[in-house]
Amino acid sequence: MNRRNAGHTDWCGRDHRCNLGEHRSEEIVVDIAGRSRAVLVRVRSATGRDHAEVRVRVALAPAELAARRQLVGLLGDLRHAVTRAAIAARPRPR
Repeated sequence: MNRRNAGHTDWCGRDHRCNLGEHRSEEIVVDIAGRSRAVLVRVRSATGRDHAEVRVRVALAPAELAARRQLVGLLGDLRHAVTRAAIAARPRPR
């Protein structure tokens, strides 16, 4: 089967990103130079389930206490974002 007939989606990158039965989109990058960077990739697994894969890199303060505060805030924000996305995926009652 050639790559065109491999079940690619409209959003699939259709190149080396697709492997092991997965389909992966091109990266969507949000970059704040010197401060932070987030990369989002849409993934369809071999079982057909779609996922969002997110990598985040944030510059931490040089002082340990301030860096820990940043991490606590970041974890709270990530928890909120993941929870919000999970709730949005639930079927709505009729």
